Amino acid sequence: MNPLFQYIIGESVKHQLKDKHQATSSKEIDNILIKTKVEYTHLIRESIFILIGIVSACFGLKGFLLPNAFIDGGVTGISLIISELTNIPLSILLVAINIPFLLMAFSTINKQFAIRSIIAIFLLAISVHFIPVPTITDDKLLIAIFGGFFLGAGIGLAIRGGSVIDGTEILAIFISKKSSLTIGDVILVFNVFIFLIAAYIFNIETAMYAMLTYLAASKTIDFIVSGIEEYVGVTIISDKSEEIRLAIIEELGRGCTIYNGKRGFAPKGQKLEPTEIIYTLVTRLELTQLQTEIDKIDSKAFTVMHSIKDAKGGMIKKRALH
Repeated sequence: MNPLFQYIIGESVKHQLKDKHQATSSKEIDNILIKTKVEYTHLIRESIFILIGIVSACFGLKGFLLPNAFIDGGVTGISLIISELTNIPLSILLVAINIPFLLMAFSTINKQFAIRSIIAIFLLAISVHFIPVPTITDDKLLIAIFGGFFLGAGIGLAIRGGSVIDGTEILAIFISKKSSLTIGDVILVFNVFIFLIAAYIFNIETAMYAMLTYLAASKTIDFIVSGIEEYVGVTIISDKSEEIRLAIIEELGRGCTIYNGKRGFAPKGQKLEPTEIIYTLVTRLELTQLQTEIDKIDSKAFTVMHSIKDAKGGMIKKRALH
């Protein structure tokens, strides 16, 4: 282990022991070291995703969309429209318009996600304002496709890092909890409204190119994140199932179901060992945090994830399913 990294982890362990008044047994210290190392490793990896996402989104905006007065969907699309009409810098609008959605994220998703998103959006605004990017092309088709691609890649990578750089998804989650609409339905309605405004203020051609930009961005996001509007069913098999169950409940605030099963990998005639199987349901935005908590406890846990288009009933509206 790198000496600096080891020192940082060691200081973190001392802080945890002091705050929680834990016994300083060797086993407890080793457990805290493992968990702290996992936290730092995941934090570094997720921060890299966010930073690359910001660079990609900045390149898409300044290299393609902004110089050619193109717009996109979501909060970014609203910011581009207002910037074009008022000459207010896009960097200011990106922060100002996203503020209500970021405040909503504290109650809709969680504090960690909201803080990461605030930092990501501020960094994007600073990048758009200060980083010079040459205009790549003036071909409208290329602008729509590649501008949408780089912007979508930026949004998707930010989501992989546990944040967003466009508040539309937060609004969609909030409305879906209060109504029968799915997250995908809300995002679609929101963007149709933006495109109608663009057609009225500018012209139909601009709105049509905006739709093409949005489709390119949307498909790129789907490719990177495999669908933000979908739930993810997670099956976990581990010898430390009770610790993982408690982490899901206490750290994520989510529900889960425990199945009694048997391990099937055994020779003929040998008794199959009983095991507990954990099943939980989270959104794509919560998946990173769940994987971090699992890795802290058992990095060798067998985890199976599959996409679920939608789910109703139970504790769905609180995003804590059982």
